[in-house]
Amino acid sequence: MNVLLWVMQIVLVFFYVAGGAYKAFMFANLANMMRGFPRAGWVAVGLFEVVGGLLLMATAMKWRPELTPLGAGALAVETLALAVVDASYSLALTAANPLVWAVGIGLLAAFVAFGRYALSPARTA
Repeated sequence: MNVLLWVMQIVLVFFYVAGGAYKAFMFANLANMMRGFPRAGWVAVGLFEVVGGLLLMATAMKWRPELTPLGAGALAVETLALAVVDASYSLALTAANPLVWAVGIGLLAAFVAFGRYALSPARTA
């Protein structure tokens, strides 16, 4: 289980750091997709995702491993909340719809949070 959680954490770090940087710094591309969301909102969400993605690696860096489930849980809540916003634009189950990706990634983050908190807590040695 520990190996599965590590693989999922590494995948989530790439998704969240890359996606967060895109949301924070590439506002012009996002403005056409969701017109009701302001630039400051995208920057805040993007920076939140970058910081949360880095918190997923707190255990690997041997710095405050108890922050890993907290970061994963916060990212799961944020991503599933964005899925609700995405659902207001489209419910089509296609690969091009951000709703599909947000739900999938949000559930992965929730599993990592649960796994690191309850199933395989990080050891502080």
